[in-house]
Amino acid sequence: MHIGRSIRTVPLAVLALASMVGMAAAYELTIPSMDYRTGPYAPNGIPFANGWTDYWTLLNERDGGINGVKIKVVPCETAYNTKQGVECYEKTKGVGNGAIIYQPLSTGITYQLIPKASVDKIPIHSMGYGRTSAANGKIFKWIFNFPATYWSQASALVKYIGEQEGGMDKLKGKKIFLVYHNSAYGKEPIRTLEKLAEKHGFTYRGLAVDHPGQEQKSTWLQIRRDKPDWILMWGWGVMNQVAIKEAASIRYPMDHFIGVWWSGSENDVKPAGAAATGYLSGAFHQPGAGFQVHKDIIKYVYDSGKATDSAFKARVGEVLYNRGMAAAMYASEAVRNAMKIHGKKEVTGEMMRDGLETLEVTAERLKELGMEGFTYPVKITCENHEGPGLVAVQRWDGKKWSIISKFYEPDREVVGALIKEDSEKYAKENNIKPRDCS
Repeated sequence: MHIGRSIRTVPLAVLALASMVGMAAAYELTIPSMDYRTGPYAPNGIPFANGWTDYWTLLNERDGGINGVKIKVVPCETAYNTKQGVECYEKTKGVGNGAIIYQPLSTGITYQLIPKASVDKIPIHSMGYGRTSAANGKIFKWIFNFPATYWSQASALVKYIGEQEGGMDKLKGKKIFLVYHNSAYGKEPIRTLEKLAEKHGFTYRGLAVDHPGQEQKSTWLQIRRDKPDWILMWGWGVMNQVAIKEAASIRYPMDHFIGVWWSGSENDVKPAGAAATGYLSGAFHQPGAGFQVHKDIIKYVYDSGKATDSAFKARVGEVLYNRGMAAAMYASEAVRNAMKIHGKKEVTGEMMRDGLETLEVTAERLKELGMEGFTYPVKITCENHEGPGLVAVQRWDGKKWSIISKFYEPDREVVGALIKEDSEKYAKENNIKPRDCS
C-alpha cells in the first residue's frame, strides 16, 4: 500500500519539479534602466525613469510582454554621474539573458559607452542627446540618436526665430545668445550656432553655467547689459529653474527665450510661477496625458498596483514622463522588428541592432499603439541613425505645455556638413573603416 502510493506520487513530483525548472528558466528580455532618482538632477530624472519603466510594465501586464516574451527591467542608479553611469553599464550588461539596449540618458555617459558598444555588441539609443555625429550610421554602427539631434534642434530653433522675425534674412544684425550647461551636453550646439551665425549674419555668444547651475547672477547681469534679441538655453535640472527665475527678474521677454527639449518640462517652469508664462522650448512629441496609451497605463500599471512609483499617478503625461515612454516605445518596436527579421523570440544585442537599423514606426502603427498624433513617423536606415530630425516649439501658458508651431526641417546644408566632418574625424582617430550601406 505504501509502496504503491510512493510509485504513483513520484511522477507527479517529477512533473512538478520540471514545471518549476521550466518556469525558472523562462526567457525574458533584459532591459537596463539607467535611472537617476537621486542627486541634483533627480527632479528631471524621475519622470523620465517612470515613463520608461511604466511602458515596459504596460506591455507585460496588458499584452503578456512582446510576442509572448516578458520584459525584465533592471534599474541602476547613475545619479547623472558619468563614472557611476559607466559602472552601471558594466554591472547590468550581463544580467539575465544579457542587456539588449541601453538608453544612457546622459551625453557624458553616452560618450563613454560609444567605444564599448561595438565590443560588447549592445546598441546605444541616445534619444535626442549624446554625440550628434553618431547620426552617421556608416561610422557609428551601434549608436542611434533618433528621432532628432541637438544640431538639428539648434538649426530648427533658429528657423523658428527667423520666422518670428519675418524671414531668415531678417536675422542679420540680431543677437542670439546661448546659455548652456558647462558640460559635453551643453556644448553640443555651439558649432552649429556658430555656423548658422556665419550663414545668416546674426551675432552669436555662448554663456557657460557651471554644474549644477544654481549660481547664474553674473550670466543674467551680462544679458541685461548686452540685450540679446533671443536666448537659447541648453540646460538641465535645477539650472533651468534658476535661469527662468533670473530671466523673469530682469524682465527678459519669455516669448524670446527658448530651451532645448531637456529644458522644457513642468519642473523647469513651475518654480517661477506666473513669471514663466510664455517660455518656449523645443519638442519632438506632444505633452499631456490625452492619449489612449496613458489610459492603458493608468488601468494596467497604476490601478493594478504595478507602478514603480505609485505616487506619480497624477503626473502621468508630464513632458519628461512622455519622453521616457517614447524611448520605451521605440525600443519595444525595435524588439518586435528584431524578432521578425531573425524569426526568433530570444533577442540578442546584435539582433536588436538590426531591429533598430531597419526600424519604421508609421502613423498607422502609432495609432495601433494608442499614440496617434503623439509624435511623427520615424524610419531609420544604415546611413541615417537620426531619422527625420524634425523639431517643433512648445509654449508654457502658466498651467500646461502646448505645441504652437509646425515641425521644422533642420538646415541640412549646415547640419549635414558638420555631421560628415565630425564623424569622419572620429573614424580616422579610431581607425574605423566606414561601412558600405549601398
